[in-house]
Amino acid sequence: MTVERLESEMAEVVLFHHAQGLTPGVVAFADALRAAGHTVHTLDLFEGRTFESIEAGMSFVQEVGFEAMLQRGAQAADALPTEIAYAGFSLGVLPAQMLAQTRSGARGAILCYSCVPYTEFGSAWPDGVPVQIHGMDADPIFVGEGDLDAARELVAAADNAELFLYPGDQHYFADSSLPSYDPEATALLTQRVLDFLGALD
Repeated sequence: MTVERLESEMAEVVLFHHAQGLTPGVVAFADALRAAGHTVHTLDLFEGRTFESIEAGMSFVQEVGFEAMLQRGAQAADALPTEIAYAGFSLGVLPAQMLAQTRSGARGAILCYSCVPYTEFGSAWPDGVPVQIHGMDADPIFVGEGDLDAARELVAAADNAELFLYPGDQHYFADSSLPSYDPEATALLTQRVLDFLGALD
């Protein structure tokens, strides 16, 4: 394989963290993508804060406001190239999905643990923007709060969309710094994300 071909496979990604903040586990996931040669921007919407639980993190988000969090994500992305892929974990899916649907030049979207009805950000998923959605099949948040239904609707509506379900009931299963970590599922998720990024035009 030529150097030119290797360079063409490298993607640029912005990764939005979940409700416990930019944890070491989120950084470790980004580092795994970087180790494969991709450029990954880990934007911190919490300005350095991390939380011991989802509930504590969501309490902080509610104080700040969901709309304000979306605006923080959009403003942070303004400094980045437009030809970029967007990835998010749970809460981070909100800005990732919004930007993938509304910011010109999006190359793809990776939505982990969550999915918003695509009609929240427009009447249709944008043509030519591939998307992956990942979640556990017994996660009470992903399955029980409507995200799985939204994911299936997105897969049906988009021209290049995949939904991957993993056995288990954990929400933040790919965060190696949390008790919810599932190394086997994370390894599979990571490989699928790397395959996705490597296939971007």
